[in-house]
Amino acid sequence: MIDFSKPTIMGILNVTPDSFSDGGRFNSLNSALNQVEKMIAEGADIIDIGGESTRPGADRVSIDEELNRVVPVIEAITKRFDTIISIDTSKPQVMDVAIKSGAHLINDVNALQAEGAVDIASQLNVPVCLMHMQGNPKNMQSNPRYTNIIEEVCYFLKQRTEVCLEAGIKKKNILLDPGFGFGKTYEHNIELLAGLNKISELGYPVLVGLSRKSLLDKMIARKVDQRLAGSISLAIIALQNSAKIFRVHDVAETIDALKVAQCFTRN
Repeated sequence: MIDFSKPTIMGILNVTPDSFSDGGRFNSLNSALNQVEKMIAEGADIIDIGGESTRPGADRVSIDEELNRVVPVIEAITKRFDTIISIDTSKPQVMDVAIKSGAHLINDVNALQAEGAVDIASQLNVPVCLMHMQGNPKNMQSNPRYTNIIEEVCYFLKQRTEVCLEAGIKKKNILLDPGFGFGKTYEHNIELLAGLNKISELGYPVLVGLSRKSLLDKMIARKVDQRLAGSISLAIIALQNSAKIFRVHDVAETIDALKVAQCFTRN
């Protein structure tokens, strides 16, 4: 479904009241669909729908609440648009219902570690994105520590891919996300971005979520809604270090920047 010869753009749609960047903006069905239409028109290849915030310190929501947030949006998108839909969840029950409601891809910040998640993903036979996170959203930024972050992230992702393969998930259906901002300090994020090529050497397409992340606050001291230029700069660096999929808030601007950068990038 996805052509990795060019950068793939995953547009973010948070149908939550408390996401770090756009919480509450797309809670209604109409506002969500308007945003989807805008992102598709701008060139988004995938729409990533999240019904539970994973910002630092975020509280968990119930299965029913998450389903009530995401399923109506998924169903409405499938009726109106021809696009790939990703469900951003760690709950097996939500994965199951979301895919059966029309989503095509599972994007799990917990790398299918929840009980039953690997089995459900295997049964659904859809692509999955496995992300590295130290801790959980509630405590991940309390005191993250690594001896060698590149080696530790690679080891974790390699172990998770092996679990998935053993469960019957096809290799072609696996994507990897190093998890920028998830249990990492500013210095960890910088080191991880510089060593991103090592993640791609595991043999799977690499997805990055750098858009508007807090590491930009230390770099350019801008508020969340003023980090467009910084986000684009990080996306270009990730492209130069073999990233294939870019999870972003600002679709059109990121696509333009990556098109220019790709003229000088050979992966």
